[in-house]
Amino acid sequence: MEFAEAKDKFIQAWGTLGSSWGINRTMAQIHALLLISPVELNAEDIMSELKISRGNANMNLRALMDWGLVHKEMKTGERKEFFVAEKNMMTVVRNIVTQRKKRELEPMLDILSGLTNVEGNSPEAAEFTKVIRDVQLFSQKADATLENLTKADANWLISSLFKVIK
Repeated sequence: MEFAEAKDKFIQAWGTLGSSWGINRTMAQIHALLLISPVELNAEDIMSELKISRGNANMNLRALMDWGLVHKEMKTGERKEFFVAEKNMMTVVRNIVTQRKKRELEPMLDILSGLTNVEGNSPEAAEFTKVIRDVQLFSQKADATLENLTKADANWLISSLFKVIK
């Protein structure tokens, strides 16, 4: 497979995977492009490569910076801003997990904590309370596990994964 074809396949696949992380396809494609680029790219480079508008590029670059997946760099003598992706995969995974936790799990925990004290003596109220407590317990365990993952170092994570695989 030629480099251009492989590059395109990777960018498209990363874009498709992006929706699993809670980000849009274009945002993930920009991340993929920057991830595999050996040099920093400016917005025009990204727009040209992915055939997207300036507004789309700028909006998604800001979002990637908010997620901690892309950093802005300035070049001496250049007025343009250049962008580079975080290339340490442990940091990338940690940032994605942190953002997903903040955007999805923490709001769910807040909602569940407000639903645990339901009044009523009906079987429906009892079942509701039981299910809410079970979901809350599971969510708290998931939160604690993800918190440990984000604080873990790469060696611990890799050795833990190999233990699970064996």
